[in-house]
Amino acid sequence: MTFVSVTRLRIRSVRFLPAFAVHSWRSIAQVRRAQGFRGGSLLADRKWTFWTATAWEDGAAMRRYMAGGAHRRAMPRLIGWCDEASVVHWEQEGAELPDWRQADRRMRDEGRPSKVRHPGPDHAGQTYAPPRTAGAVALVPRG
Repeated sequence: MTFVSVTRLRIRSVRFLPAFAVHSWRSIAQVRRAQGFRGGSLLADRKWTFWTATAWEDGAAMRRYMAGGAHRRAMPRLIGWCDEASVVHWEQEGAELPDWRQADRRMRDEGRPSKVRHPGPDHAGQTYAPPRTAGAVALVPRG
């Protein structure tokens, strides 16, 4: 079985983008080296919205990544930087990632909003516009 995690973050102001970019690059470097990471994809959507889809050996491997290093240092900042944030996880046969339409459907049907200090009108109900489906960047494990 493969554990899949999809996240969606919308940065609420351009002033947070430089710091978000720095933390993102550090988290990308961390995930590519993370034990149990099978692969992933990043999508820069419209209006400073960013999606991730990652595949893991199991949920424990994903939680170890989240709880350490660059990702752990970035997470508390997102509460203030974002006005929309959500996450969905599931287990599946095979390590293939969902396409962005599938990720969006899962997010709306099974996902949950994450805590943010300044929620926008689309946050709680996840009534955001569908993501664009082109321009994603693959994340490949380095082992």
